[in-house]
Amino acid sequence: MIARLRFLISTFLIVLSTAVIAQNFSVTGKVVDASHTPIEFANVIILKERGGDFIKGTSTDNNGVFTLNNLESETYFINISYIGFKEFEQIIILNGNLDLKTIILNEGAETLGQIDIVATKPTITRKPDRLIFNVENTALTEGSTLGVLQNTPGIIVSEGSINIKSAPATVFINNRRVQLTSDELIQLLESAPANSIKSVEVITNPPASYDADSGSVINIIMSKNLVTGYRGSVFTNYTQGVFPRYNTGMSHYFKNNKINFNLNYSYIKQKVNRDQNDKVNFLDNNNQVDEIWTSDVNRNSWSESHNLNLNFDYYINDKNTLSFTSTGLYTPYFKYKIKNFTNISDANGNFLSSFSANNLSRDNKYNIGSDLTFRHEFDNDASLTFNGHLTVYDYKRDQSVFQDELTDEDSEFNTLANQNTKIITGKIDYNVVLGESSSFIAGIKYSNVNTDSDITRIDIVNNTEIINAANTDVFVYDENVFAAYSNFSKSWDKWDLNFGLRIEQTNIKGESLSLDESNTQDYFNWFPNASLSHKISEDFNVYGSYKRSIARPSYTDLNPFTFFLNENTVILGNPNLVPAYRDHFTIGTNFLEHFTIEAYYMNYDGNIVELPRQNNTTNIIAYTPTNLDKKVDYGFDFAFDYYPTSRWNLYFVTSMYNISEEADFGEGFVALDQWSNFSSLTNNLTMLKDNSLNLNLTLTWLGKNLQQFETMKNRLVSEFSVSKSIFKNRGTLSLSVEDLFNLQDYETSLRYLNQSSSSYWDMDNRFIKIGFRYKFGNTKLSTNERSTDAEERERIKDLN
Repeated sequence: MIARLRFLISTFLIVLSTAVIAQNFSVTGKVVDASHTPIEFANVIILKERGGDFIKGTSTDNNGVFTLNNLESETYFINISYIGFKEFEQIIILNGNLDLKTIILNEGAETLGQIDIVATKPTITRKPDRLIFNVENTALTEGSTLGVLQNTPGIIVSEGSINIKSAPATVFINNRRVQLTSDELIQLLESAPANSIKSVEVITNPPASYDADSGSVINIIMSKNLVTGYRGSVFTNYTQGVFPRYNTGMSHYFKNNKINFNLNYSYIKQKVNRDQNDKVNFLDNNNQVDEIWTSDVNRNSWSESHNLNLNFDYYINDKNTLSFTSTGLYTPYFKYKIKNFTNISDANGNFLSSFSANNLSRDNKYNIGSDLTFRHEFDNDASLTFNGHLTVYDYKRDQSVFQDELTDEDSEFNTLANQNTKIITGKIDYNVVLGESSSFIAGIKYSNVNTDSDITRIDIVNNTEIINAANTDVFVYDENVFAAYSNFSKSWDKWDLNFGLRIEQTNIKGESLSLDESNTQDYFNWFPNASLSHKISEDFNVYGSYKRSIARPSYTDLNPFTFFLNENTVILGNPNLVPAYRDHFTIGTNFLEHFTIEAYYMNYDGNIVELPRQNNTTNIIAYTPTNLDKKVDYGFDFAFDYYPTSRWNLYFVTSMYNISEEADFGEGFVALDQWSNFSSLTNNLTMLKDNSLNLNLTLTWLGKNLQQFETMKNRLVSEFSVSKSIFKNRGTLSLSVEDLFNLQDYETSLRYLNQSSSSYWDMDNRFIKIGFRYKFGNTKLSTNERSTDAEERERIKDLN
C-alpha cells in the first residue's frame, strides 16, 4: 500500500514538474525616452545569450509597449534599441510571466554612431569563385543601390552598362535576376535605396544553379529582417547636366509574424543630350579614299517612366513559405530626336555635296515580370523550391524622318514598329546541407519565349503615303530551353571546393513572314564550373576557377528588319546569329591581408557584337550584329585594400590586359589586338564626431583599348560625392559631381579591310546631382526586397 502510494505521488510530481517546465511565459514592458515620451518602433530582441542565437523579436507599439509570448522557463538576454538612443541590455531569468515595467532609453551621440549605419567599415571577403563586399551598417548604404555598385571593387559602371572587367555583368537581387534592359536597370538601381543592402557579391564563377548565360554575376544581398513593424522612406534627386533631370520615389516595408510586404516606386523625368561627330572615309576598289563624309549629330531624348517593385512573403508555417514578386516599368512618354548634318568632300577635302536629316520618334512601352515561389523546408536541413515566372513586354515606336539633299531629291518616310513578347519559365530546386561543411543543390528549369514583331515603312512621295513593301515585315520568334543542373561544395581543413554541371537543350525557330525566311536552331550544351582554394597560412592563400557560359542573341538582333535612322544609316538584324560561348580561367592569391594578385584568361567562341559596316558603293552605314570567329581576353590584376585610419579607406586596383578579335567578313580575314590598362582609385572618408559626414572620391583610368574592332582612346572617369545625415539620422542630404576634369567623353577609330571611320562621343555625363532622402517608421528593419528571375528577359532590346 505504501509502495503504491509512493508510486502515485512520484508520478504526480513528475507530471507536475513536466507541466511546469513545458509552461510558456511572456515578457512585457514599456519603452520611453528621458522625458517619458513613448518610443514607437523600438526593436526588442530576445537572445540565448549576449551575441548568441536569436530567439524572438518584436517592436513597440504607438504607446511604447511590447509583449513577447511563448517563452520557455530559461535564462535569456534582452536587447532594446532605437536609432539615436543608447541600447538597453539585461539578463533575465524567466520562471513566470515577467513585466519589466518602464524602460528608459537615453540619447547619446557616441552610441548613435555605434548603432546607426555610419559606424562600421566596408570589408572585402574573397572566395575562389567570388568577391564579397560587405556594406551593411556603412556610410555607403545612405545612397542609392547604383552608388554602392560604383564603389564595389571589380565593378565598372559607365555609359549605360555595368561590367565586370570587360564583360557585361548580370545583376541579381537576393539570387533573383533583374529583368530590365541595361538602361532601365541603371535607372532602377539609381532610384532604389541602399539602406537594406547587406553585401554585394561579384561572382566571376557562378555555380551551376545560375543560368548558363550568367558568365559574370553581381548578386546584391539584402539584410534579413528579425523584428516586426513598419518602415518607409521618400527621396528626390535633381541632376543638372546639359538639361535638368528629376527623380523621386518612395519605399514601404511591413512585417508581422505571418507576412513580409515591400513596395518600391520611383518616377523619372529627364531630357538627355548626346553629341556625336562622325567621319567616314568611303573607299574605292583599291581601298583608297574616294569620298569623306563628316557628320555632326545631335541626339535629344525626353522621357517619363514609372518603376514599381512589389514583394510579398506569406509564412504558411515554419516549414512552408509562399512568395510573390513583381517588377514593372511603364514608359508612357519617350521622344527621341536626331538632327544630322553631313558634309561630303573628295579625298582632297574639296566640297562635293551635303544633306541634313531629321528623325523624330515617339515610343510607348511597358515591361512587367512576375514570380510566384513556394518553398518547403525539410527536417534534414534540406529545402525544395518551386518557381514560376511570367513576363509581358509591349513596345511601340512611331518614327518620322525627313532628309534634305542639296543636290539630289529629298526623301521623307514614316516607320511604325511594334514588338510583343511573352516569357514563361518554371523551375524546381532541391538544396540540402550534407554535414557541417558540405552542401548539394540540384534542379531543373524550362523556359519559353514567344515574340511577335512587325514593322511598316511608309514613304511620302508628293504628299502621298505609299507603303514600302521592301522594308515592311512581320517576324515571329519561338524559343524553348530545357535545363538540368547540380552543384556540390565542401570545406575541410584549409581547402574549399566547389564544382557543378549544367546541361541545356535549346530549340529555336524564327520566321520572317514577308520575306518567307525561316531559321531553325537546335543545340545541346554542357556547362561545367569548378573552383578550388587553399589557405597556406593566415596571411596567404591561393585559388583557381573555371567556368563555361553562353550568350544567346537578343530577340531584336535576330529580327531581320531594316530600321532606318535616315537614308544612309540603318540598323539591320541578323537572323543567322548563333550563340556565343565563353571559357573563363582564373588563378590568384591573397596575401598580407591587403593584397591580391590575379591572372585570368577568357576565350570567346562566336562573340556577338554590333558592328558598323560601311558599304562603299551605296554609301550606307549598317549597324549589324555579327558573330566573331574568336575573341581572347587575358590579363593580370593587382588590388590593394587598406584603412590608413578607422575613418579613411583606400582601394586601388590596376589591370594590364590584352584583347584580340578575329573575323572573316568574306572579303578578307581580320585579326586585331591591343594591350591596355585599367586602374581605379577609391577614397572613402567619414568625418565629424557622430560620423554623419561622408566623402567619396573615385578616379578611374581607361587606357586605349579594343572593343568590337574599334580602338577607344584614353579616358579618365571621375566622381566626387558627399553626404550628410540630419534629423537624428533620419534624413540624408547628398551632393555628387561627375566628370570633374571633362575627360570622360571618348573617341573611337576603326580601320580594317575596306572599313575606315572615326567618332567622337559627348555623352552628357558631366553633371551635378543633389539629393535628399528621409526615413520614417522603424528604420532598423531590413526588407525582403528582391527582383523577378528571368534570364530570358535580358535579351529584350529596344531600337536606339
